[in-house]
Amino acid sequence: MELDVQKMIFEFVGGLGIFLFGIKYMGDGLQKSAGDKLRDILDRFTTNPLMGVLAGIFVTILLQTSSGTTVITVGLVSAGFMNLKQAIGVIMGANIGTTVTAFIIGIKISDYALPIIAVGAVLLFFFKNKRVHNLGQMVFGFGALFLGLEMMGDGMKPLRGLEAFHDLTVSMSTNPILGVVIGTVFTVIVQSSSATIGILQELFGQGLVTLDAALPVLFGDNIGTTITAVLASIGATVAARRAALTHVIFNLIGTAIFLLLLQPFTGLVESIKSGLSLNEEMTIAFAHGIFNTTNTIVQLPFIGVLAYIVTKLIPGDDSAIEYKAKHLDPNFIEQSPSIALGQAKEEVIRMGQFASIGLEESNNYLKTRSQKHADMGLQLEDAINNLDRKITDYLVLLSSAPLSVAESEEHSILMDTVRDIERIGDHFENVIELVDHQINNKLKLTDGAMSDLESMFELTISTVKQAILALENNDKDAAREVVTKEDQIDTMERTLRKKHILRINEGECTGASGIVFVDIISNLERVGDHAVNIAEAVLGESN
Repeated sequence: MELDVQKMIFEFVGGLGIFLFGIKYMGDGLQKSAGDKLRDILDRFTTNPLMGVLAGIFVTILLQTSSGTTVITVGLVSAGFMNLKQAIGVIMGANIGTTVTAFIIGIKISDYALPIIAVGAVLLFFFKNKRVHNLGQMVFGFGALFLGLEMMGDGMKPLRGLEAFHDLTVSMSTNPILGVVIGTVFTVIVQSSSATIGILQELFGQGLVTLDAALPVLFGDNIGTTITAVLASIGATVAARRAALTHVIFNLIGTAIFLLLLQPFTGLVESIKSGLSLNEEMTIAFAHGIFNTTNTIVQLPFIGVLAYIVTKLIPGDDSAIEYKAKHLDPNFIEQSPSIALGQAKEEVIRMGQFASIGLEESNNYLKTRSQKHADMGLQLEDAINNLDRKITDYLVLLSSAPLSVAESEEHSILMDTVRDIERIGDHFENVIELVDHQINNKLKLTDGAMSDLESMFELTISTVKQAILALENNDKDAAREVVTKEDQIDTMERTLRKKHILRINEGECTGASGIVFVDIISNLERVGDHAVNIAEAVLGESN
């Protein structure tokens, strides 16, 4: 009997591992095939809650995980790309999108899992074409999903003879709350509602649980999957924590409604099963689909109420910075190109301000090692990249409009400045990565080195700020000061390198720590170069 228990556990745990790998691998293949633009889809197609629901469904089908979608959504809300109401719509859509996995499982093609894996392996290993490779990844993951399910099913077969398991399923039938708790806890542990629903489909398919015991577990699975978004929101912005809490409340309300209507819902599912001649696995898939779709339809009109509730439960200010482009109105390009040019300049100024804040955050991360500064810095870099694309596209459209000689010159300056600011973003991102490397490898910088870095950071940040001000006000004197400061940055970099060599020679500093120090001052010197490019453009414009 001991051997049987061991075999049962190994088959179940191993099958679960293969299933989770299959889901992840298939999702990665789908994502690569669609192009890695899921954030753009969520950013662009969430103009209202209904569009958010549709975007959430689409992205979750590609990712094969609602948790993945909600984590991306929490990140977008945290960065200010999406407001809370838009995020709630996406989260609702993610809940519907995740039901597709259960329908795939309901197809019941476990007998062909191994040949499907073989086809996937051939596509992966015998073809160099990237598209074929991505298809192979999808097919391989699809086969692994069914192989894992079959192994889990084999592992669960001996449960039929266990009296304790039989008593548990009877208790779940008479006490639905117990089923909800079991579903919630198991999904929290596994971190995948698709996996726990797949297990439920196997249990129901083998007759190990009845429908009225399975449905509350299904509701609990949906509550348990919210833990991923909750974990992703820890330490994030107020808006991100609100989005994660909304996911929890949404599924709790849905579960409460369906528990009150459990008997009619069970009757409806049974009638659909007999009416459509569904197998047991597909029956659970239909129940899952009906639950999440109905839950979304019922709660969609109350998105404003949900947003109000979480705002009261988690007080505080939303993201202080709006990262989306605010001034780029395409109507001005045809109607008034000069106003459009002014709009583009306003957006470039905002982009420059993000760059100076990002530099400050990277400096704070170096000094405090607090992760919140790194996260904010990376979000700002993300925002700069987003604005870079939006402003460049806008300026390209504007280039075909009739512009005066002076406006054409300013247009050219803005194109160059956007590129310089984007590069500043890359450099402060490099600094954050260098601090990460320092922390991960337990490298220590001497007090003298830290003091030197602080001085260079202060000079570089003030130079960038002055360059942006010079651009904003077309201030020739400020631009000249930037040129002077950039010379000081160059001199400081050379001086600090010499001091660093002395510290190494005197044994105060290790070689590994020294590399971090040199790379940081090198990045700051390059930031100074980009700041002076902006200033020289202003000087050229003013001549």
